[in-house]
Amino acid sequence: MHRYLVVIEKADGNYSAYSPDLPGCVATGATMDEVEKSMTEAVNLHVKGLIEDGLPVPESESLARYVAVE
Repeated sequence: MHRYLVVIEKADGNYSAYSPDLPGCVATGATMDEVEKSMTEAVNLHVKGLIEDGLPVPESESLARYVAVE
């Protein structure tokens, strides 16, 4: 089982998402729930495609942290 960081950004009227560890794997949605569902499907398809093509499946190396600004 693999786990990947997914970054969700608010855009004008929708949301977009990407995974830093899976270049080119992106999704959009009208709501947070929709983009999360779409991105989960996109990640699954992306990894499945890598496996089917005999390519290595990258390990997740990305981390996320919030920092406080004074």
